[in-house]
Amino acid sequence: MKKQSKIGIVFFCMAFVIFAVFASTSVAGSGTSDKLTVYVVNYPLKYFAERIAGDHARVVFPAPSEKDPAYWMPDAATIAAYQKADLILLNGANYAKWVKKVSLPRSKMVDTSAKFKDRLITAEEVVTHSHGAAGAHAHEALAFTTWLDFDLAAKQAGMVMAALSRKKPAAKDFFKKNYAALEQDLLALDEKMKRIVAKNPLSPLVASHPVYDYFANRYKLNIKSVHWEPDEIPNNSQWIELQRMLKEHPAKWMIWEGAPDPASVEKLKSAGINSLVFDPCGNIPDQGDFMSVMRRNGENLKPAFQ
Repeated sequence: MKKQSKIGIVFFCMAFVIFAVFASTSVAGSGTSDKLTVYVVNYPLKYFAERIAGDHARVVFPAPSEKDPAYWMPDAATIAAYQKADLILLNGANYAKWVKKVSLPRSKMVDTSAKFKDRLITAEEVVTHSHGAAGAHAHEALAFTTWLDFDLAAKQAGMVMAALSRKKPAAKDFFKKNYAALEQDLLALDEKMKRIVAKNPLSPLVASHPVYDYFANRYKLNIKSVHWEPDEIPNNSQWIELQRMLKEHPAKWMIWEGAPDPASVEKLKSAGINSLVFDPCGNIPDQGDFMSVMRRNGENLKPAFQ
């Protein structure tokens, strides 16, 4: 009896160890060890992916905070990291020019604007100009800040959800639930912008940079653009260009991408033009997140339509 009892105890202990190993492996599989690695090309996609994936993915956006992700060129090590990712989320619309210059695995790339190519906007002209020490770049014929149309942003988020679901089918319901909440927030922003603009839809506006094409198209804004930088005081030729524009487009407000130099604000004010900031949020904001920045943008926009 004692011998049989010892054998039983040994068998029970072995079974317990096997069960413990299996259980720990299962827990690890549902936790951090099988996280997807997702690389993105701009901050809006990082925000969408993180909200939808939750703890099921590590979302990486490696562009430096001081760079415009649309024109940034990653180094060899960063490109190698993109190549090793489980997913590479692209904005599409010719955003992130470096993507066409390197070799990335096609099976991992997801163009989040692919399903609305018929709604992409072609600008009337191509303009080349400089951003201080960053050098010259061109604003190509194809506009790329698609996420500023919040209806399109919701569609991009839907593409993110679908891509995550393909890579991790077991979490599909989780992704769908998170996407539904994100979609609701984006469509609420869409309605908010419509209400703001509806108070004075024909109000002429000047944008400091040609990055508001999708925003203007969606919300029927009367915008013309110059090519000014918030941290640079415009030169004489830029002021002359603005004065010529104002003769046919008598705007009382200029929309800036970021906080403008106080000297520029004062000179505009002396010409009867007020300033407001509408941050496109292509890169990680200093404060808040994508949603809070866009809500603040809406509040900043209100005075121009009262």
